[in-house]
This record gives sequence, C-alpha cells and structure tokens, in this order.
Amino acid sequence: MKARNGIIAGGNWIVDFIKLIDTYPQENALANILEEKTGNGGAPFNVLKALSKMGVSFPLEGIGMVGDDETGRNVLRQCGEMGVDARQLRVVKDCGTSFTDVMTVADSGRRTFFHYRGASAHLQADDFDFSSCEAKIFHLGYLLLLDGLDRIDEEGRSGASRVLEQAVNRGILTSIDIVSEQSDRYRKIVPSSLPFVDVLFLNEFEAAGLTGIGILDDNGAPDFPRMADAAFEITRMGVRKWIIFHFPAGAVAFNREGRCLYQPCVLFPRDLIRGTVGAGDAFAAGVLAGIHEDWPMEAALESGVCVAASSLLAPDASNGIMSWDECMAFGRKWGFSSGAS
Repeated sequence: MKARNGIIAGGNWIVDFIKLIDTYPQENALANILEEKTGNGGAPFNVLKALSKMGVSFPLEGIGMVGDDETGRNVLRQCGEMGVDARQLRVVKDCGTSFTDVMTVADSGRRTFFHYRGASAHLQADDFDFSSCEAKIFHLGYLLLLDGLDRIDEEGRSGASRVLEQAVNRGILTSIDIVSEQSDRYRKIVPSSLPFVDVLFLNEFEAAGLTGIGILDDNGAPDFPRMADAAFEITRMGVRKWIIFHFPAGAVAFNREGRCLYQPCVLFPRDLIRGTVGAGDAFAAGVLAGIHEDWPMEAALESGVCVAASSLLAPDASNGIMSWDECMAFGRKWGFSSGAS
C-alpha cells in the first residue's frame, strides 16, 4: 500500500482585518488605531499558510467555503501561490467570505475578535470527500464556529464527528482545534467528535470550557495536577492519541497512557512581539509537521513553540513565519523559558 503523504486542512476560511490599537476602550469610549493589516485567518488557512512558509516538502490541500466576492477570489489566488490544492475549496453564491475584525492592543498583544460567519457557516459533512485523498493528516477547525458541522443530529452526533469518522476509516490521522467561545456549548457539541480524533489542540480557555477545570495557576504557568485531571476527563471522552494544551508559557501534551511532556515557550525579547494573532495555528502547524515526519512528540512540541514564536514577529497570523530550519534556529538561539530540557 502506498504510504500516505501530505496534510489536508478543512473548516473556517477567514480573512482577518487586524487593527493595532493603543488601548481597548470601554463602551462609548474611543481608542486609536495605530496600524491596520489584512491577513489570513481560520484554522485551515492559517495552518496551510504556515506550512507553506515553513517550506515543507509534502503536499498541502484545503477544504472549505469562500464567498463569491473579491475576498474569496483573493483566498483562492493565495492557495495557488502557496501550492495548496484547492479543488475542495468551493465558492458560495450570494454570500460573503467569512471575516474577522481583530483588535490587538499594542503594549500587551491581547486580542479581541468580531466575527462574520459568512460562507464557512454553509460547510456541511457532505462537502468533505476523502475517497481520493492521499494525505497522512487531516486537520479540522474550528469546532464551535462551523454552523453546519456543529449541528447535532438525532443520534446525538455532530457533522464534524461524521467527517472525522470518514477520515479515520480511510486511515488518515486526524486533529482538531476549537474556537475560544464564551458559551456553554463545549460539552454539548465537541464530545461526539473526540472518539475520531488522534490529536486534540486546545488552549486554557477551551480546556476549561470542555472540562470545567482551570489548567493554569494565577501566574499563567501550568498547574500540572489540574492539567492531568483535565486530560483524564478528555481521554474518557475518547481522544485516540494525544491531548495538547497550549498557552502563552508553552505547551503540555498527554497521551492515553498518561505520559506527560512539557515544552516551555521560546524566551525572546518581548519588544520583538508584534502580535499574537494566529499563534495557536502556527503552533499546530509546527506540531503537525513534526508528526507528519514521524518525529517523537518531544521534538514535535519543540517545533510547535518555535514556529509559534516566529509568528509573533508580525501583527498578522503568518508573515513572521520563517523556513522550518530558521524557526528551529530562532528558538534555539534564544532558548526556552525555565523548565525546558
């Protein structure tokens, strides 16, 4: 049997309109826009662009929906420039491409998002075809932001769970990411997908939404006992291989056997940081690239934090990302915060 090769990513195709602001205002107050950028957004767009910027040698493919507008046409042009197979990236008539207004505070890098769901809301399970797919990994995101895939059917399963099951049945490794939503929907929508997920990425906010357990201490450092409790709860929901928590201070991965790996973040000067938009997706791209190349998880996590660190060098999601070798060299040049081995 021919070995699988490549990464296929599906879900939200978004364009980010990023405003760098001096402060986040209270209602009825004013903030100054210092800088404005347009960039890629959404899990598949961000992950595939990161992989392209890294210069990976394996094929890339995208699945999703864009609007019948100039923004959507620009997304398709970028896919062509990146060498991403966009045959399953379809155009929705009479609908705009999904976009997000991202407000980034200059001195803290903190982000606030205002999202228009647009074409991505029309994506359904039937829009995914793995019959001729040769990819090794399928990455899906963001759950809770894909109306057609978040809908629960009469059997208590989401459309996303059906899509992931298709991929698993084809022998494709699966990974997912979740949106950071302020709601009680995590435990209603996400669990039916988890038995078909090999690698789950989630930040501290999403982990708390899914398990009810806070995984960081008051200083933003990992609280390992509580993190282990959260990982155990998620393992009971069915994740097949790895649960990977990522947060500003680094990342922690747990497997089903209870093995725990901690990778601190790259410790480089704060004044080099231009923005944190897309850092989670850059981290996922670095980890998935390592998994694709059969690296041990320790090395894949290091790859993840190095690629994420490079993404912070630009205000948008991807322009700061360097070649894979350069990302790794950047991380090793500055070193990792205390606790790195």
